[in-house]
Amino acid sequence: MLAIGEFSTLTHLSVRTLRRYHDAGLLVPAAVDEATGYRSYAPEQIPTAQVIHRLRELDVPLPAVRRILASPDPTDRAALVAAHLRDLEAELARTRAAVASLRRLLEPTPPPLAVELRAVPATTVAAVEGEVAHDDLLAWYAGAMAELDAALRSGQDAGHDTGHDTGPTAGPPGGAFDNALFEVGRGHALVHRPTTRPPRRGRVHPVLLPAVELAVTVHAGPHDDIDVTYGELGAWVVANALAVAGPVRETYLVGPRDTAEPAAWRTEIGWPVFRVAASRTPSGRPGPAGWDAPG
Repeated sequence: MLAIGEFSTLTHLSVRTLRRYHDAGLLVPAAVDEATGYRSYAPEQIPTAQVIHRLRELDVPLPAVRRILASPDPTDRAALVAAHLRDLEAELARTRAAVASLRRLLEPTPPPLAVELRAVPATTVAAVEGEVAHDDLLAWYAGAMAELDAALRSGQDAGHDTGHDTGPTAGPPGGAFDNALFEVGRGHALVHRPTTRPPRRGRVHPVLLPAVELAVTVHAGPHDDIDVTYGELGAWVVANALAVAGPVRETYLVGPRDTAEPAAWRTEIGWPVFRVAASRTPSGRPGPAGWDAPG
């Protein structure tokens, strides 16, 4: 038998930690003196203590450690550890995204935002839409876009036999997202691909996107700090235009479907605005009737 101090030295777990593990039922001493309360441990408990130590270094919660130790099946134990590692990786990704946004915000001289005023005509698209929680948006987007791609491929393949396919796509994929998604954490989301003959298959159906006037900029790189570009564009709109109600539009000029290199991604963000008086766009080109110069 080993006194608690000896066991602490052998396992690199403090006496205080060993007492806490005892109280939590994780590592019960082999014997406890009824008169003094001294704890004693058996040498064969050392591997268990070391496993607990490694799991706690990975921030595995105490209830999860208890389940891992109680599982007699190595496969089940491995699955429990793997699930926690996935949670850690997700948390690390969120931390990296927050760091990227903070670094960009702390730049002393951020590059000027290039904004174009654009009148977008009504467009027919194949779309998937629904009410989505903001935290679920990325997973929902991936599933919806995969369903869109499959529906368009299926329609074109069927058209080779019937002569009535879905027609060619007329531009990159995009999305439209209600303000409520960002304001209250849940709202309407729509992803689409332009096509001359949208199919009806599963969740995919035709949608006529209405004509809209947009203040447009391009976010370069991964989406970790796209919220900063949103903020910069919103500030530009407040200073130079009249924002109107309506979903913000995104167009995925270059994305994961095009390249695995996040630095090459380009996402166009369009903020709905209303302009008056004919003039010129920020690029110097004549603007459409009913628009005026910014600022």
